[in-house]
Amino acid sequence: MISSSPSRPSVFPTASIASLHARETALYQQLHPRSAALAAQCGHWFTGSPLHWMQDWPLPFPLAIASAQGARLTDVDGRPYADFCLGDTAAMFGHSPPALGEALARQAAQGLSAMLPAAATAEVGALLAERFGLAQWQIATTASDANRFLLRWARAATGREVLLVFDGCYHGAVDDTQVALIDGQTQPGAGLIGQVNKVTRTTRVVEFNDLDALAAALAPGDVAAVLCEPALTNCGMVLPDAGFHDALRALTRQYGTLLLIDETHTLSTGPRGYTGAYGLEPDGMVIGKAIAGGVPCAVYGVTSELAGRMHAAWRAAGPGRTGIGTTLSGSLLQITALHATLGSLMGDEHYAVMLNRTLHYAERLGMVLERHDLPFGLSLLGARSELQFTDRPPRTAREAAAAFDAPLEALLQLYLLNRGVVLTPFHNMALMCPATPLDHIEALVDGIDACLTELHETR
Repeated sequence: MISSSPSRPSVFPTASIASLHARETALYQQLHPRSAALAAQCGHWFTGSPLHWMQDWPLPFPLAIASAQGARLTDVDGRPYADFCLGDTAAMFGHSPPALGEALARQAAQGLSAMLPAAATAEVGALLAERFGLAQWQIATTASDANRFLLRWARAATGREVLLVFDGCYHGAVDDTQVALIDGQTQPGAGLIGQVNKVTRTTRVVEFNDLDALAAALAPGDVAAVLCEPALTNCGMVLPDAGFHDALRALTRQYGTLLLIDETHTLSTGPRGYTGAYGLEPDGMVIGKAIAGGVPCAVYGVTSELAGRMHAAWRAAGPGRTGIGTTLSGSLLQITALHATLGSLMGDEHYAVMLNRTLHYAERLGMVLERHDLPFGLSLLGARSELQFTDRPPRTAREAAAAFDAPLEALLQLYLLNRGVVLTPFHNMALMCPATPLDHIEALVDGIDACLTELHETR
């Protein structure tokens, strides 16, 4: 995760934001006594939660959830929410949709993990190949693992060490990708805790959409792979320039570099991800989070040509552990979840609903922003959208960061949550699922409108 930080003055008075935030904090504490009590009992969890990211929400204490169904959450105090976070994409097709829940319930009674293929394993492999156009696949438990494993294979297949990523990228907990472009130089990411290996020796970073810098970084001929999201999604949304991906593919081929696409967030674009929607031609692809409906699972696929090079490297290595793979990868439970998601949840009809809901949100929010005469804009990536505090779509992570307004962002998220609407705990990302009703979108837009109205009166 990348946390935003203020880098420019807010369009609203700082004192007004602080005053309203203090009021909303008190309201949150009043509305959530059971969550407060449970938080107080979590002293045995480091940072007070089982994953320290759960502290990233701009809340006095974490919101404890009792149930999640479709596009709705219910907290332990019995309060319902319209959920536009959807587990930060993991539940992109809704929380526990019937096709998934019923399949998992059946499989739970028949075994969870055996380190052997399931009856549906062959069919799931065929479904992945047909949908995403890559011939060979493997399963991991998280997208972080899938990216890590695919990078290992890429280095083995090419005999090269260097990885190239884009500034502001997000590829999970992969150390090699925890870098930033600072004063034109690749530097370790500020949050890279406890890493003793010098990741900048084997990782190179350039600005997204900067083709000249990309060509210069590839020119030495030592880059094993470019690992990229089709659009940046974790530093504020940054969309590619027209022609960027064609040039990226041409340059990687020119310099003998593999192109690896991480679709974990951009699967929101359409039924075949951004790659299918825009005709990209990667050598490898990673998809996590939503690919199994939220069950811990990720997949990575490669072309037949790359698979052949991987096999050659594997044979040359001889007997011994590869360090690629984990015991729970490819489990009976994962195969069941993948089968249900690929076969029932990712249909064109479901994406049509999701994309239409996003366009409806964009239209309604656009009216609100125009009425308030604010220099804000909404960036769209299929069913995924992000309210950004700039009316000029950013082309790089640096431009996206320049539009951050952390106090306003924190206020907006807390304000909405107190009114039964949940956004992701960083930036202002809203994700639509097939179960998202129009009244949820109206609640989201009305909440943003009400917050901006209160602030607007202080300008």
